[in-house]
Amino acid sequence: MKKIIIILLLSLSFTTVAQQKNNFMDHVRFGGAFSLGFGNQTTIGISPSAIYDFDKGFSLGAGLTYIYSEINDFTTNVYGGSIISLYQIPTIGIQLSGEYEYSYATQTDSFGSINTNFPALYIGAAYNSGKFAFGMRYDVLYDKNKSVYASAFSPIIRFYF
Repeated sequence: MKKIIIILLLSLSFTTVAQQKNNFMDHVRFGGAFSLGFGNQTTIGISPSAIYDFDKGFSLGAGLTYIYSEINDFTTNVYGGSIISLYQIPTIGIQLSGEYEYSYATQTDSFGSINTNFPALYIGAAYNSGKFAFGMRYDVLYDKNKSVYASAFSPIIRFYF
């Protein structure tokens, strides 16, 4: 009798779990960010990423970054990878973000090349309108002697589908 009850309870729990199981890919969104700048300095950047949407507005994912920058005969190529966390506050349309990024840069001019690498930990806030978000972020690990970026502040322009 005990065996029948145990088998019945196990089959009931497996049935419940099977009915609650969601398709993983239904919660994955792809997108990222891009940057373009022309004038005295040319900057082209692309940052594709994928995130997984959990319940209650929390998302976690990973991304890649490539940035090309040129000013006169000085060029910079930045390659990096990142871990991204997002939290949506739907009632006011704000997206809070935290992102750890590690980048490698090669800077080249007429005298040769310099290679460097540096971490970044961005804390940010953006206005989120559906699939598109824009705002500002701050790198709490910013070191002007190691980073190739001019400032610890940078804009957020992000989209996910």
